[in-house]
Amino acid sequence: MWIETNNQLSRTFEFNNFVEAFSFMTEVAFHAEQQNHHPNWSNVYNRVVIQLNTHDAGGIVTEKDYKLAKSIDCIFKKF
Repeated sequence: MWIETNNQLSRTFEFNNFVEAFSFMTEVAFHAEQQNHHPNWSNVYNRVVIQLNTHDAGGIVTEKDYKLAKSIDCIFKKF
């Protein structure tokens, strides 16, 4: 579930292993590039933490963030 707090949408995703987590991040990267909207994220082993906000709008949450979050959720369902 995405949580909006401190001017960002954030969510933590967990996978079976590092390869799944990295594969997920790779697919998210392609979608982010297509939307020209790039996440702040981190990865440790099987966990990926993603934080979204719109830098162009002063670092607040906008419709661009919700659109990318929806894409990310669709990608996660494949795993």
